[in-house]
Amino acid sequence: MRLSGMVMRFAVSAAAFATGPTLAVSPHTPGPAEAAEARRLPDLDAQLVAGSAQLEGADDLLIVDPEVAPTSGHCLTWRCCPPGADPAGAGYPTVTVNGFFHADAIFFAQDAANAAVVGDAQDVADFRRARLSAKGEVAENVSYFMEYDFAFPGRPSFMDVYVDVADLASIGNVRIGQFRTPFGMDAMTSVKELTFLERALPTAFAPFRQIGIELYDTALDERATWAVAGYRFPTNVFGNASGDSGYGCATRETLLLYDGPCNHTLHLGGGFTYNQPSGNSAILRSTPEVGFSQLDFNSTVFPVPFFVDTGTLAAENFQVMNVELAGSRGPAVAQAEFYFATIDQLNGTQARFHGAYAQVSYVLTGEYRPYLKNQGVYGRFTPHTNYGKAGIGGWEIAGRYSYLDLNDADLAPVGAPPGFAAGGALQDLTFGLNWRLNANTEFQFNYIHAFLDRPAGDNSDADILAARAQVDF
Repeated sequence: MRLSGMVMRFAVSAAAFATGPTLAVSPHTPGPAEAAEARRLPDLDAQLVAGSAQLEGADDLLIVDPEVAPTSGHCLTWRCCPPGADPAGAGYPTVTVNGFFHADAIFFAQDAANAAVVGDAQDVADFRRARLSAKGEVAENVSYFMEYDFAFPGRPSFMDVYVDVADLASIGNVRIGQFRTPFGMDAMTSVKELTFLERALPTAFAPFRQIGIELYDTALDERATWAVAGYRFPTNVFGNASGDSGYGCATRETLLLYDGPCNHTLHLGGGFTYNQPSGNSAILRSTPEVGFSQLDFNSTVFPVPFFVDTGTLAAENFQVMNVELAGSRGPAVAQAEFYFATIDQLNGTQARFHGAYAQVSYVLTGEYRPYLKNQGVYGRFTPHTNYGKAGIGGWEIAGRYSYLDLNDADLAPVGAPPGFAAGGALQDLTFGLNWRLNANTEFQFNYIHAFLDRPAGDNSDADILAARAQVDF
């Protein structure tokens, strides 16, 4: 009825326009039909006004011509959106290219007993890391990160390669790909922000990078973080894992107990990881905080000898728990962790290990390492003035004690050579001096004194001098 009224009203209007002044040349007396039509015109006008009001309040009834539909913004219905429309707006995807390198020089001085146990540790000059990465967003809530290392054994090796989906179903953020598993404060600190050249000895227990899926988020106004991940275990340097076995999980939770002015913080955290290694074999070993030090299940040959080594164990599972305590006060930071690990061997015995570290640092030039709430770690300090005509840059001193005890009477390594002394306990005293020339350039100097106690061998010592040049962009 409304549409027929509209059509009639438009027809009458058109007729009136068509018979306008140019055609009205003589007076005319309306007939009965024309008088009736004239009486109907006010009713049609009222119906048109009422129909317009209803259409204004019913967006879902509008059908927009695709030729003139908007290419961004809110589409009223699926029928309104032409091919290629971007309801989220323009500007995606985005990309930022980053990179950094670590150029290291390492010098060893061993006593005779140490050289007899671990072999001749020769001086090394190499690129510890040389990485290129790309990161960005493909939508408002989907980001990506891809990083590859050209100094690791794979040349290049897969580092962090993942996609993040933010606020999925309002329960947290989801990460899929290869990433650092959420376990340990030292392990979760970026290598570009480490206080020393390498992480502390107990990070040999961390499962580190694996391929899988992670759910993580912050809570309590970013005073707390939580993360849980499931993954294939172990993942090789190319981001691959295969086989009917080989799975693991890890979780880490942190709480910022105090967050005061002038970088006054107090941090508490903890984590747990459970792993069933593919092929039922596991190795725990470490160098004295130079070269490669994280847990290795892939039998990769490294240039620095391992001072402690369990050998290849026939393992049903491998699990570790840890606790974290850290705090800062202005330019001073203190951080400590304790780890306890077990390996259930297929011969029915359980091997138990433990390790810990404590470290302190102080920025002599007054800058401080900020606490990164969304990660539950401390970041890098940035000099107030760059080195050059403006100033001397930023200077930091640091000290650390760490130990890793892999001694256990029930170790049963598979295929160990004759005379192999499985396990060992290693203690390191490390002193560091860091010179940050500007926000992106740093020189680090470490002196390490290592105390080694290997079963069936004498206690031995080694002194190590190490230096690093780091540039990142």
